[in-house]
Amino acid sequence: MEIKPQHTRQAEHPGTMAEILGFDAFSPQEIAARIENVGVVKARLPLLSTAMLGLLAGAFIGLGALYYVLVVSDSQLGFAASRVLGGLCFSLGLLLVVVAGAELFTGNNLLAMAWADGRITTWEVLRNWIVVCAANGIGAVGLAFIVFLADHSSMNGGAVARTYLEIAVTKTQMPFWTAFWRGVLCNVLVCMAVWMSFAGRSVVDKLVAVVFPISAFVAAGFEHSIANMYFIPLAMLLKASGIELPPGGETIGLAGLTGNLVPVIAGNLVGGSVLVALVYYVIYRRPKGHP
Repeated sequence: MEIKPQHTRQAEHPGTMAEILGFDAFSPQEIAARIENVGVVKARLPLLSTAMLGLLAGAFIGLGALYYVLVVSDSQLGFAASRVLGGLCFSLGLLLVVVAGAELFTGNNLLAMAWADGRITTWEVLRNWIVVCAANGIGAVGLAFIVFLADHSSMNGGAVARTYLEIAVTKTQMPFWTAFWRGVLCNVLVCMAVWMSFAGRSVVDKLVAVVFPISAFVAAGFEHSIANMYFIPLAMLLKASGIELPPGGETIGLAGLTGNLVPVIAGNLVGGSVLVALVYYVIYRRPKGHP
C-alpha cells in the first residue's frame, strides 16, 4: 500500500488539521452572518427567558466591576498600571456573558444588523433592548445590595468603599455630552469584543477576543451603562450607611444616577448599533446590486 507524504494528505483534506487544533477562526463575513442569525434568535426569545438572562448579565457585569475596584483601590499601584490591570479584571464580566450565556443590553445593540436586513421588526428590537436593559439594571442593583450586605467594601482598610464613592462622584458630576461620547466610545469597544468573540471556536479564543477591547475601554475611562447601574447604587448604599463622603459626595443619589444613565445609555446605543452593527451591515450584509 502506498503511503502518501503528509503534505499530500493534508492537501486532500484542507483545513482538517486546523479544525483539529482549533486554530481556525470565522472570517469577518461569517461573523456578520452569525451575528445576524443570533440577533434574530435573541429578538424572539420568550419574555421570561430574556428577562432572566438579562438579570444574569447585570450581575455578571457587576462582578467584573467589583474585581476592577479591588485593583484600583490599591494606592501603591501607579495610574497606568492600576487602570490596565483593573481593565483586565473588569473583562470578567463580558467573558461570563459570552461564555456562560446571558443577555447584555450593550452587546445586544448588535441586533441593529438583523433589523437593517429586515429580518426582525423595529418593535422586536425595542422590546429586546427595553427588557434586557431593565433586567440588567435589576441584576446589577441586586448584586450591589448583596455586596453591601457582605461588607465587601470594608476591605483594604475601607479603601474599597472610598474608591466606590470616588467613582460614583466622578460619574454623577460628569457633563452630559462628556458622558454621551464616553458611552459611544465604550460601546464601540464592547461590541467589537462581542463581534470578535464570534470569530472564535473555543473558550480561549473568546477570552483573547474579549480581554483587549474591554480592558482598553475601562483603562481609558469610557462609560458603560450597565456597570454604572452597579457602581452608583452601591455608592448610594454606602452613603446611606453614614460613611464619610469625598468632596462632591452630595451628587450621589437618584438624580445623579439618572443624570449619568440617560446620556450613557444613548451613547452606548449610538456606539454599538450605528458605529458597529450598521457599519458592518453596509460592508458585509447589504443586498448585492445596491450602490
